[in-house]
Amino acid sequence: MSLEITNLDVSIEGISILRDVNLTIATGEMSGLIGHNGAGKTTLIRAIMGLLPADRGTISFKGRDITHKPAWSRAGMRISYMPEDRRLIPELTVTENMLMPAWANNIRDGEQRLKWVYELMPEIADFGKRKALQLSGGQQKLVALGRALIPGREMILLDEPFEGVAPVLAKRLSSVIADLRGEGLTVLIGESDDSHSADLVDATWRIERGEVSQGRRDRSESSGLTDY
Repeated sequence: MSLEITNLDVSIEGISILRDVNLTIATGEMSGLIGHNGAGKTTLIRAIMGLLPADRGTISFKGRDITHKPAWSRAGMRISYMPEDRRLIPELTVTENMLMPAWANNIRDGEQRLKWVYELMPEIADFGKRKALQLSGGQQKLVALGRALIPGREMILLDEPFEGVAPVLAKRLSSVIADLRGEGLTVLIGESDDSHSADLVDATWRIERGEVSQGRRDRSESSGLTDY
């Protein structure tokens, strides 16, 4: 298994958010995490990234317990995260925003990795010299995905990647994410519903009130979440 979460509890300021979460994603698998706003998707993703501490349970990546490892160590494990709100630095150019993880984590082949990202998404290469604040929300989502791919060579966590994006750009994002399947990446996509990810994922999980239930299916089966 690439990611294995066992009996995970997480609270924020004393309030229980995640309760006894169990979830597994195989290496190279693409999975969906489906739940309404406030269900706990972002909390779970941030806990995997080490941004929120676990009260109980374990988070393992490729057999290694990373539950209490600091957040910065994820880059060295080639794990990355695309937050819902993008978090680009407005005054920096697209290229500078993309290379920031390489500079911060001393990724020596950052320039080569950037070239690969630009080949994957040539449209963002076209405005590489523009400042992030000059881009539309959808364009910023593409840049945020590209930035996450600089260090994220083993696993990438996508928090609401299609939220607030125009349909044409949402379709483009889906296409790019689908192309990642050939890269051997393990991918977890957090969404309010599966309208965009149903045809992408190998397995789905539903999160409600901080509890995760399993609804695994083959991609060839119906996209309806009927197993819960």
